Amino acid sequence: MSTPHVVVVMGVAGTGKSTVGPLLAAALGVPYAEGDDFHPPANIARMSAGIPLEDADRWPWLDAIGRWAHGRAGLGGVVSSSALKRAYRDRLRAAAPGAVFLHLTGDRALIGRRMAERKGHFMPPALLDSQFAALENLEPDEPGVSVDVSGTPQGITARAVAALRRLMD
Repeated sequence: MSTPHVVVVMGVAGTGKSTVGPLLAAALGVPYAEGDDFHPPANIARMSAGIPLEDADRWPWLDAIGRWAHGRAGLGGVVSSSALKRAYRDRLRAAAPGAVFLHLTGDRALIGRRMAERKGHFMPPALLDSQFAALENLEPDEPGVSVDVSGTPQGITARAVAALRRLMD
């Protein structure tokens, strides 16, 4: 890509944001920030207890991610964030106007299976339905691309890099 951008890797839980994000950052030669690390302890406790976050819980988290993305403007970076709703993405773009989104997509069965197989993550598979219910896909006027998560992390990353290059070159 000609100018380094901040790429927000988005999607419902279990799509592989924390797996693809670092691979994408390495492919683009920019730093990666794990979106889960920006959650306050209260958010982690809610999700661990199987309680979906509400918008009021997400605003401080999104603002923290937005500050990181703003600090990477012109330098590039990759950060993960579910960014499920347009309002969340608008908030991130307000903080980092040049941010673009990589929406990792997949069917409910595949993502549910992946969530059930992962170990040591605070987000229980029981919250997946609430994630899909909240999801608002990227609109045509939003800078970003969608990539299906079937296949290997390396294959997903290669498709993401190709799609992002087409978008930003």
